[in-house]
Amino acid sequence: MTTRKSLDRHRRIVIKIGSALLVDRKTGLKKAWLDAMCADIAALKKKGADVLVVSSGAIALGRSVLDLPSGALKLEESQAAAAVGQIALARAWSESLSHDEIVAGQILLTLGDTEERRRYLNARATINQLLKIGAVPIINENDTVATSEIRYGDNDRLAARVATMTGADLLILLSDIDGLYTAPPHLDPEAKFLETIAEITPEIEAMAGGAASELSRGGMRTKIDAGKIATTSGCAMIIASGKTDSPLSAIESGARSSWFAPSGTPVTARKTWIAGQLQPAGELHIDEGAMTALGAGKSLLPAGVRKINGIFSRGDTVAIIGPSGREIARGLVSYDADEARQIAGRKSAEIEKILGYPGRAAMIHRDDMVMTAQISSKSERQKKDASYA
Repeated sequence: MTTRKSLDRHRRIVIKIGSALLVDRKTGLKKAWLDAMCADIAALKKKGADVLVVSSGAIALGRSVLDLPSGALKLEESQAAAAVGQIALARAWSESLSHDEIVAGQILLTLGDTEERRRYLNARATINQLLKIGAVPIINENDTVATSEIRYGDNDRLAARVATMTGADLLILLSDIDGLYTAPPHLDPEAKFLETIAEITPEIEAMAGGAASELSRGGMRTKIDAGKIATTSGCAMIIASGKTDSPLSAIESGARSSWFAPSGTPVTARKTWIAGQLQPAGELHIDEGAMTALGAGKSLLPAGVRKINGIFSRGDTVAIIGPSGREIARGLVSYDADEARQIAGRKSAEIEKILGYPGRAAMIHRDDMVMTAQISSKSERQKKDASYA
């Protein structure tokens, strides 16, 4: 496991900032907090680090500027608030960073900008050019056009995608919680704080709550998802509180925070893109034998596929689900969904007879696949299951 190191020893850092840290519902922008944060950023840059910011707050700030009533907003109201708030937010960042003669560059991303390979590469090139000339990219989801069907939905995972896209070696998630606990600390007085997380295991994921739980909505669940995306690519992650002024300095001074170790075997740039896909087009459920083969670095053959969910086309990213129901890998599938269903569970030698053309022997080739979970042997899993019984 890589040892935790000082922030200024990282080459490229992505910082995600929650909207509640930047904007007060009654008074608007927290200017003093932002100025202190920008001073922290300037200090990191002076020591040689590239810094990128994924900043929430456009809708909250626009809502304040427009004096919209409290309560849930309609989609068009949220988009209008974002349109007004994004201008104010960008101006605020630009002004605060300029105190240290740092130029800010605004980048608004939609889901397709990271999920579609060509747009992903274009966005990466723009960000890298900004960093090359010494600017600080201020990145946010383009809430003025995003709908529930085509959006990230949270800036934790967006920040992780930006970190992997740009080859960052550290992702810092700042919000109103100071790290990961074994249970929600406000509900369980016995909850224990976890300072170091060597690997995101099923047990760690369980601490964040289920994907559909009330506690996890916009909270720890998305941070753990972000951690899985970041650490797979070799990027460490820190979850820390941003409530105090100068939160980066506070982390350096020993303030409580949770550190997630990066993978010791980070994947290639292309596989990083595959692993970070937020919305796989479908699922391939595999048997025990296929899972063992994948753990040994082999391709996924049709014979090991037991069930297929979703509608997808050849070349789409799909999730590979193990016998326990847990995602273990992702990859670019070699067949359309209908064809995949026809050959699932069959030997590769039968593909031509079933489909009418030779096709590929593998449902997903190992070169187009990345493991998203560590696979232990069957005996090790049985021992582990027995220990929880």
